[in-house]
Amino acid sequence: MRAKIGGCGGDRSARSCLSACVEDNGGATIVEFALVAPPFIALLLAILVTSLVFFAQQTLETAGEAAARLILTGQAQQNGWTAAQYKTQVCNQLPPLLNCSKLMVDVETVASFSAASTAPPTITYDANGNPIMPYQTGGAGDIVIVRLMYLLPIATGPLGFNLGNQPGTSNRLLIATSVAQTEPYTS
Repeated sequence: MRAKIGGCGGDRSARSCLSACVEDNGGATIVEFALVAPPFIALLLAILVTSLVFFAQQTLETAGEAAARLILTGQAQQNGWTAAQYKTQVCNQLPPLLNCSKLMVDVETVASFSAASTAPPTITYDANGNPIMPYQTGGAGDIVIVRLMYLLPIATGPLGFNLGNQPGTSNRLLIATSVAQTEPYTS
């Protein structure tokens, strides 16, 4: 007596039964989907995360432009804003996507344009874990570097996808930099 294999039975040989199973396409679609779906979903997630990072960078650039304008036109200097007051003004320019508590504001005065470094700074922290940022607004005609930095938490994706650029975390440091000479405002 022969055993039934995949609907084969009776007087069919094992060879003809095997060839009938090989020719059967009944589960091919689900198998193909199982092979294609994980990389496709990973690609979609990678595109979404990359788009979010790009959007956050562009909104930080826009806020950085407005923040630099406050220094370059002399508004911050004439109003005597402290670093905290200036940061509050900058936070008003941020979109709801970005949280003010993760924003770092770096304002430095340099002697010449060639002395201006636009490289990412080394961030140092005080004993409470708060970043230590310089705040030197300069005066009329000074060359000022205004940097807005934001630590954006990034969701890591499948297959090891991670846009984080901070060691030991999945955070990405976004930086918007502006270097310009302040206008000749009157003090």
